Amino acid sequence: MKKIMLVDDEMHVLRILKMSLQKQGYDISTYNNGQDALDALQHDTPDVLITDIQMPRMSGEELCYQIEQRYPDRQYLIFVLTSRTEIEHREWSAKISNLKFLEKPVSMRNLMLELDQYFSQTV
Repeated sequence: MKKIMLVDDEMHVLRILKMSLQKQGYDISTYNNGQDALDALQHDTPDVLITDIQMPRMSGEELCYQIEQRYPDRQYLIFVLTSRTEIEHREWSAKISNLKFLEKPVSMRNLMLELDQYFSQTV
């Protein structure tokens, strides 16, 4: 079973994503801030990490930086959820490997297509 880690401070977003992804057969873990997710990565390696950017304690941007520094050989994809579409809000991501942006509000159909495409390439 493929494991997905969800990180978002909005509980309703976590709940909707978790239910939808579980229906598709994914094993889901959820965290409401980047620090808790980073701590969990010490013992829980997902196949995909999906994170919001704006969160308390540690932003999604900082979470991505920390993952890149601590786990430079990681194989999993990171999806960053954001409503910011301007290029300057995404420039930081050039330093992070294996990262894709998904625009908010997230279309479950588009997310499922992205996941299917990603997992079909990693088989």
